[in-house]
Amino acid sequence: MSKRIHAFVALACAGLFAAGSLQAQTVLGDADVARVQAVVSKNVPLNMGIGTVRASSVVMSGDTVTVDLSENFSDIPFTESSISKMKDDVKAALGPQGEGRKVKLTVAGVDVDDYFIDFDSSYKRKHAPFVTPVDKDRHYSKALDGNIVAMWPSHGLYFENKLNRWEWQRGRLMQTVEDMYTHSYVIPFLMPMLENAGAYVWDARERDTHKVAVVVDNDGGKASSAYGEQNGKCAWTKGNGTGFAYVRDQYVDSQNPFAEGTYRQVATTKDKKKLSLAHWDVDMPEAGDYAIYVSYKTVPGSSTDARYTVNSLAGPEEFVVDQTMAGGVWVYLGTFQLKKGLNKNVVTLSNFSKEENRVVTADAIKVGGGTNMVARRVALPTDENKQLAAQQENEKSLGKPGIDYKYVSSSNYPLFEVGSRYYLQWAGFPDSVYSPTRGINDYTDDYRCRGMWVNYLAGGSAVLPARKGLNVPVDVSFCLHTDAGTTPGDDIIGTLIIYCTKQNGKQFSNYVDGTPRELSRKFANIVTSQVVNDIRAKYEPNWTRRGMRDASYFEARVPEVPALLMELLSHQNFADMKYGLDPNFRFDVSRAIYKGILKFIAQRDHRDYVVQPLPVNSFAIDRVSDDCYILNWKPTPDSLSENADPKKYVVYERVADGGFKQLAVTKDTKYVTYVKDNLVHSYKVVAMNDGGRSFPSEVLSLGVAKGSKGNVAVVNGFTRLSAPDWFDGDKMAGFLDEKDHGVDYVRQINYVGKQYEFDRSLEWKDDDDTGFGDSRSDHETEPVAGNTFDYTAIHGQSLLNAGYSFVSMSAQAFAAGKVNSEDFKTVDIILGKQKETPNGRGAYPDRYKIFTPELMQAIKRFTSAGGNVLMSGSYVGSDVWNNAKAGDAEKTFASSVLGYKLRASRACDKGQVMTVPTSFGALVDGRQATFVQQLNSKMYAVESPDALMPADDRGQTYMRYGENNKPAAVAVDCGTYRTMVMGFPLETVVEPGLRDAIVGDVMRFLNQQ
Repeated sequence: MSKRIHAFVALACAGLFAAGSLQAQTVLGDADVARVQAVVSKNVPLNMGIGTVRASSVVMSGDTVTVDLSENFSDIPFTESSISKMKDDVKAALGPQGEGRKVKLTVAGVDVDDYFIDFDSSYKRKHAPFVTPVDKDRHYSKALDGNIVAMWPSHGLYFENKLNRWEWQRGRLMQTVEDMYTHSYVIPFLMPMLENAGAYVWDARERDTHKVAVVVDNDGGKASSAYGEQNGKCAWTKGNGTGFAYVRDQYVDSQNPFAEGTYRQVATTKDKKKLSLAHWDVDMPEAGDYAIYVSYKTVPGSSTDARYTVNSLAGPEEFVVDQTMAGGVWVYLGTFQLKKGLNKNVVTLSNFSKEENRVVTADAIKVGGGTNMVARRVALPTDENKQLAAQQENEKSLGKPGIDYKYVSSSNYPLFEVGSRYYLQWAGFPDSVYSPTRGINDYTDDYRCRGMWVNYLAGGSAVLPARKGLNVPVDVSFCLHTDAGTTPGDDIIGTLIIYCTKQNGKQFSNYVDGTPRELSRKFANIVTSQVVNDIRAKYEPNWTRRGMRDASYFEARVPEVPALLMELLSHQNFADMKYGLDPNFRFDVSRAIYKGILKFIAQRDHRDYVVQPLPVNSFAIDRVSDDCYILNWKPTPDSLSENADPKKYVVYERVADGGFKQLAVTKDTKYVTYVKDNLVHSYKVVAMNDGGRSFPSEVLSLGVAKGSKGNVAVVNGFTRLSAPDWFDGDKMAGFLDEKDHGVDYVRQINYVGKQYEFDRSLEWKDDDDTGFGDSRSDHETEPVAGNTFDYTAIHGQSLLNAGYSFVSMSAQAFAAGKVNSEDFKTVDIILGKQKETPNGRGAYPDRYKIFTPELMQAIKRFTSAGGNVLMSGSYVGSDVWNNAKAGDAEKTFASSVLGYKLRASRACDKGQVMTVPTSFGALVDGRQATFVQQLNSKMYAVESPDALMPADDRGQTYMRYGENNKPAAVAVDCGTYRTMVMGFPLETVVEPGLRDAIVGDVMRFLNQQ
């Protein structure tokens, strides 16, 4: 039962006191207030960035002492037990005056006890699922199965009416902009985590980061017409009313593509032998992982179990969609691997149902993200617009008389980067949702539309039964923002959460469905505690918790479900962004938010929960025979969760350039596979438990060469994810992008351009002049390739072409002794951009050191038994000789065991390398190759390759950089074994044929008797 004490009781009592009807009040003096103030200050948790909490007054009346606290006390994550303790502390501080009296704490006059509410069983939510995968392994008993989350990553590119231009809503700072930065949590991490737990996630912005989008529709037009039907027992017919049509190059004003075409419909049947089908083909300009959206019309009698099948490189995947929800908008089914060219029947829809004579409808599908389809212009100064602007106090947003304003496009920007206001228009939502100002002020429209979108989704459902909408029973909403602001001492700004219990002037009101808004405070405390505690445990022990603010922010107040607005950190503050640009930090913060949402919904619904596992580690492929291999791995314990252990694992296989298909589900930590061809076979593992599934492991590969010359062990030692290099001085500081751009997870979507303003004294003046941290804009329309953890296949293909069979393993597995020279004559160690990297300011240990004691010992053990080593990476020298934390052991190892030294770091910037003559006959001179040094969307860039030289006369220079002849690779004959060490990553060589030729030469050298 609820424990809140209604505010009107307190107010009534206050009135009686004022009238003198009860005992006289005694206002305690300064000395007593000072003692109480000391108690208050002691009860404020450390690192709370909320200012000073004050005891405004201490009043004694009868048997009660009332301490009124400043309003910021409500920002503290207090609990019933902490309040009870604080009351005891106040009583003790008052000495004899407190004996025998009760203590009452109020916040700006409101009893603190009013903030407490239990999860009453009446607040439980149970509703029909929306989009359901048929695969039983996609359902989890203690997760978020069937729950629906509405989410958005702050704001985006928008049309500034006053300036008649498109611009970001925040300034470019620290190599990013908030409008893109929050995406780098939500798209790659947070939404997949929630989906991996079984939730359906709605996003108020586009989630696919490709500029490519293909629309297929029955009406044709500018869409592809590759739509077809097959009639069974019931025939497809034209539906009554409007549907989608793609008839414009751009959409202006309130034009709605879902109101300009037709849709198709068919009656349902239980007879699987006489089904009617609709199918959509797509011709993709390039291969990739693409979001697939479907659309349909909700009509009287709509089916609750429309059967969609997606046919991708992963094979067929079936979904059940409740078409009584979300008709007339884009509905996300998932992200799928598609090949370049024609993908037949990429989506099919049948009329099979558990119920006869319901209605299945079919309309357009969209594959990919695309670019912004909406063009805008300044609202013209018509009489109608003048009246609207006056009502909104937006007169300055109107155009000036006499100017012929044209529509302005931003179609060079990918759709995922623009604000919700424009995505929602293209997605089919009404202009009453995306433009409440009716086109007068896009800035206002963008922040207001997001909360209104939640309610439009929920309209007609049990959440908002009397409102018009899409009948989607949303459980919670969450929006992620970052804040502005700097600190003089470079302290952490930290995390603020905003919720709202107020409505219509009432402090503690209810949502429309009757649940109390105090639940949003519970929600806020659970999520923020999880986030801050996890950050303090892994990154910054002094991370600031800026409190829980009960405030009337539109995105927190308007949704009629528990809603949070999180200001995670300051994108303007260098201390915050040392962490904020680190993908590990973003993963862990996203995981904390997911865990907070999971825990809140589980507690609200009175059910147990389990946290999804972390990705497995120590992955390796063991060769048993020429056609039999064992995949093995270890579960990763989660030190921040009590119940995240995996129970089983899904093994996926990719053959050659195909897609990853599910190969097996096993409870064991190993799996036996057989390969009987001469293709590259690649594998990844996903851990599962009752709470969901993990992110995938790194990708490992194997291949059997026809007439094999021998076996090679390929070791993936490139595991680094990091922020760019940075420096930190009193007057100058910033990110050194040209030295090392950092390494993002798979695909970086938050990068605008390199920082060029490093002067700490320069203050923000305008978003066009942001001062310290100001950054370029030349990369903001194109994602940047990161670490895909999928390089063993590239190396392996070149080895196969050279006639060598191979298996692969993680560096952890290799260091644990997985390789011996009896089975493998050569190891190929992939180091990419691996190097020792600080964890923020350094409160926790550095990561990604190349030569750990374990790795050095494994290499020594292998070479001492006659094994050869091929090693490539951009920091193989500088991480040893230019790393202040490296010791003599690493230098001695590199020079004596591997036979090389550092000549120079940052050796070139043109990416040109050539082979030169040596006395080793197997090595061919005169080969010229190019490796990637410029940021792009396909392969990570190598900003600072190393120049290497032989450590002694055992070695010779094998390659030089084309622009300056600095040595790029060293070939070494150590007598009983040989080594080849390259100062750039082999996988970044652009020309596959040249990479094959180099690998062939190197293998002949390494295996030359």
